[in-house]
Amino acid sequence: MSLNQTVERTVTGLSYELVDIERAAGGLLRVTIDRIPGTVYPTGGQEFVIVEDCEVVTRQLQYVLEVEGADYARLEVSSPGLDRPLKTPEHYARFLGELVQITLKLPFQGRKKYQGQLQAAESGEGWTLHFNDGKADQVLNFAFDEVREARLVPVLDFKGRRGKGAPAAEETAAGNQDDGGQEE
Repeated sequence: MSLNQTVERTVTGLSYELVDIERAAGGLLRVTIDRIPGTVYPTGGQEFVIVEDCEVVTRQLQYVLEVEGADYARLEVSSPGLDRPLKTPEHYARFLGELVQITLKLPFQGRKKYQGQLQAAESGEGWTLHFNDGKADQVLNFAFDEVREARLVPVLDFKGRRGKGAPAAEETAAGNQDDGGQEE
């Protein structure tokens, strides 16, 4: 059994998704895992991979790779991060509606990189990317095999998370303006 098959069997056997396997310089074996939506994990109910998930997978992989006699010097298990790569058609289906950046294998209209909202093609085959090129809204149709790389685009909110029922800053400002900003 190959190293990739061994890692995949181990990670999926622990109910995680194997996102990527990378062999790097110095004998580093880098394994990227993710949680599968709807799965209950003994490490807690969070939506995202946490340190304890990586520890569980690391311990099991170290054991299995030793038994299999795999050639590696260091093992690193991590989450896919905010800019998660999309490696399979199943990943594309899972992240429909999300903001993604794709790099095509061949240029289309003079460029290879596009960023927009990922949608399924209306025909049922392939995908579309909805974006604005600065002049108008555009739709790029593409097939999975036309993409060299695809990643989620991190959407960060530096204003902090609003609790349920907390008014938006705009609503608060509007409310203050309505009564002249004076309290009763």
